[in-house]
Amino acid sequence: MALAFATLGVAQAEDVGAQPLSAADQLPPDQEVSATAIELAGWVLASRDAHGYPFAIIDKARAQILVFGANGRLRGAAPGLFGSARGDHIAPGVAGLALSEIPGRDRTTPAGRFVGGYGPSIDAGRVLWVDYDSAVSIHPIAMVPRERRAERLASPTPEDNRITHGCINVSPEFYERIIQPTFARGGVFYILPDRDTLEETFPDFAQSRAASAQRASR
Repeated sequence: MALAFATLGVAQAEDVGAQPLSAADQLPPDQEVSATAIELAGWVLASRDAHGYPFAIIDKARAQILVFGANGRLRGAAPGLFGSARGDHIAPGVAGLALSEIPGRDRTTPAGRFVGGYGPSIDAGRVLWVDYDSAVSIHPIAMVPRERRAERLASPTPEDNRITHGCINVSPEFYERIIQPTFARGGVFYILPDRDTLEETFPDFAQSRAASAQRASR
């Protein structure tokens, strides 16, 4: 994986070859991070879109989570599990249903920019809400033997990482070591879309990206 950012609060994404991320890099060997995720992280820093809070770039297509501290430094990268249904919106009324009542077609992880933080839940104690209104949180994998969630996280490809009812799952180690301390006071979560365009999901980022491409073509 290659990610580097310039100092002075102005971010740039660039190839740093074989430079290691950190001890918190849990991505499968040789798994690449998308150019879109790298560019989005750079834009968040350059535009100060996270307003000084820690943030995460979450790529459903590649089943990856990149976590950045408030200072913009990459704190960790890991695979994640996501909603079993592909889609970028939460169906009306889903947030009020028990997990077993959510139809398979509605088990989506929404895309977009979310400001979240820790708060109470009805049946799971205090959780890290990505979007409280949609009942989407980040939490360690649930140990349901028939669903093989630990095996899905460990697999080298993202094809089998769609299994949840919509929440985002990570390994217990990554949650305790990276997620919990980084977002103890909240943060901003950027979830890339499955089907919607970047223009629909992140219009300001898409506009900046198009302008940069136009300048480069001159």
